[in-house]
Amino acid sequence: MTREEFNIFCGGMKGTTHVVQWGNSDVWKVGGKLFALCGWYEGGPAFTFKVGEIAFEVLGDAPGIRPAPYLASRGMKWLQVYDVEPLGTGELEGHLTASYDMIVAGLTKKARAELGV
Repeated sequence: MTREEFNIFCGGMKGTTHVVQWGNSDVWKVGGKLFALCGWYEGGPAFTFKVGEIAFEVLGDAPGIRPAPYLASRGMKWLQVYDVEPLGTGELEGHLTASYDMIVAGLTKKARAELGV
């Protein structure tokens, strides 16, 4: 997945907003809450997203994946994929969608209604 493909995919999710921050990272939010970002790792794109407890434990040491810098160091369950090859684009998209769903589920009923999600 390229950075452009990442932005197209995240932009296709309902109620999302995009900002560029944190050293030229593409940051995607829903309801004002972060669900995915794309920054750089050793010159290539690195994709960061929220995961559940089990995915964090299982994938955290997989090749091309690591606990997300800053977020995971504060006890949050976020991973960063810096080499998509072991996962594949389809599985990465699945994790991005799951991250989005987790964030949406944490929004208030009112916020979800306002976003149409």
